[in-house]
Amino acid sequence: MTGETVSPAVMDQVYKKYKETKMNPQKLMDELGIDVTSMDNRETLGMGIVRKETELNHDEKLFLLAVERGDLPSVRSSLEESLTYMNININCVDPLGRTALLISIENENIEMIELLLSFNVEVGDSLLHAINEENVEAVELLLAYQTNKKDLSGLLGAVPSSSFTPDITPIILAAHRDNYEIIKILLDRGDRIGKPHDVRCSCLECKTRAAEDSLNLSRSRINAYRALASPSLIALSSKDPILTAFELSWELKRLSRLENEFRIEYETLSKSSQDFAVALLDQTRGSKELEVILNHNSAGLSNDGDRENLDRLRLAIKYKQKKFVAHSNCQQLLASFWYEGLPGFRRRHIIFKVLLTVTICICYPILSILYLLLPKSFLGRFMRQPFIKFICHSAAYMSFLFLLILTSQRIESTIKYGNNPQKNIREVRGASPTIIEWIILAYVLGFTWIEVKQLWDDGAKAYVQDMWNILDFIPNALYIATYTLKLVAYLRVQDEIAQGHTDVANLPRSQWDAYDPNLISEGLFATANIFSSLKLVYIFIINPHLGPLQISLGRMVIDILKYGFIAVLVVFAYSCGVNQLYWFYAEAKQRDCDICTAEGGSACECDKYLAK
Repeated sequence: MTGETVSPAVMDQVYKKYKETKMNPQKLMDELGIDVTSMDNRETLGMGIVRKETELNHDEKLFLLAVERGDLPSVRSSLEESLTYMNININCVDPLGRTALLISIENENIEMIELLLSFNVEVGDSLLHAINEENVEAVELLLAYQTNKKDLSGLLGAVPSSSFTPDITPIILAAHRDNYEIIKILLDRGDRIGKPHDVRCSCLECKTRAAEDSLNLSRSRINAYRALASPSLIALSSKDPILTAFELSWELKRLSRLENEFRIEYETLSKSSQDFAVALLDQTRGSKELEVILNHNSAGLSNDGDRENLDRLRLAIKYKQKKFVAHSNCQQLLASFWYEGLPGFRRRHIIFKVLLTVTICICYPILSILYLLLPKSFLGRFMRQPFIKFICHSAAYMSFLFLLILTSQRIESTIKYGNNPQKNIREVRGASPTIIEWIILAYVLGFTWIEVKQLWDDGAKAYVQDMWNILDFIPNALYIATYTLKLVAYLRVQDEIAQGHTDVANLPRSQWDAYDPNLISEGLFATANIFSSLKLVYIFIINPHLGPLQISLGRMVIDILKYGFIAVLVVFAYSCGVNQLYWFYAEAKQRDCDICTAEGGSACECDKYLAK
């Protein structure tokens, strides 16, 4: 600790003596008292070096030391001497396996890198190490050197490396580091990342790789997708970064379900893609920019005149980008669309809100008729606002449910005929629909037309994927089937009357056939009423208090079914055990009862037993 510097010659002597002692076990026993022979059959981990290091001569050690220190004159002198005397290997490696070029890259010594490249040292995987260190200048130097030397292996990225797997190319490693500058340099020279084959691909290449090393195939797929999910790569190489992030996030979610072993890795990458799309959305500085983003159509179709098309937002919902949809910028724009035509409505007093809503609900039939007559007027434009349409649709549906309640309570027959069963239309075969039922039919036809339009606009696949559309389709189909059966029953009864079978046509309800169209139509009508009432759940989902509760309950249904399955399995197993334990007593009691019944004894208690 005196500050004196130990000369390399002294270090060489010490190292040489150590090597001689190590190679002479007897000398090790005499000087240090260590019994080497007794260690043959014992665990010797940590007692010696297993991997033999590359032997370096004195000049090579000095050369690597000069490179480590950044001593350019000494390095230049050593390189020039190597050309004349061949006393050193300019591609030698230190005990850590680093060449002089790798040491220079780690130390970010650009001048040293230039010097070494001028003497044509082996590049090897130096480019990958430079990218890993995010040394942009070193990357540029190495790429220029490979281009001048026409090193195809280096240009293509297929270089052997002990630090990186064969599937790691320069562009993939740069994307892993998410270094914008390096990715741009590599993209400019033509590097690309091909999309991996599908996990279910059965091509010859995938079959061969899976048979040779399935783990390597899975890891290479993860490495490729980790690179593709790089925000810098998406921003530089994609014409539509938000769409690319959506599709990549969806694909990674699918892979997380298919490759359960790597589920966490894929879910992490999917989340990063979602976050990138949200980060882009967060950069919007005004409503106009936000409208352009959310209304952008990836197919290049114009949305002129349709300010509220929101193609990109619909796409986010399709790909289940919850963070994107729930972003405050999106929600603010949606709120402005929702309450358009009612400026300041959300800041008004609750009494004003209630009065306005009730007024629109009461006047919706008149407003609807005026909208049909004057669609381009001020009132027509007012009726086209989303919030007003929602109130009118909700009021119309509530009126529809009220009519269903009146029909189910037979209010029209009760008012007109009282409780007279002879005139009660519910107890008459083939009765024509009442006025309320005709109004309900008009509603059903309107609802059906709405569903047909939605099916035409969205397509069958998108329509079926929304379960609420299925809930709308089922009651409409049941109502149409109900009225069809009513028509069949009416025509059948009229035919029976025309043939003179009035007694059959006027049968009491208690004597109707079990498959009479009237009875079947009533069953379908009751089922349709249940589905119609359940649709209120869809309306209440917009409530800030009931909506989250409904979503939580919906997600709990699957867990409840899982628990129910386990409970049924436990009960079934217990029942099997109990049945095995008591089967004899049941059969013995049955035999006793059979004997007792055959004898006809008055003291037989089998009837009491069977009654239990």
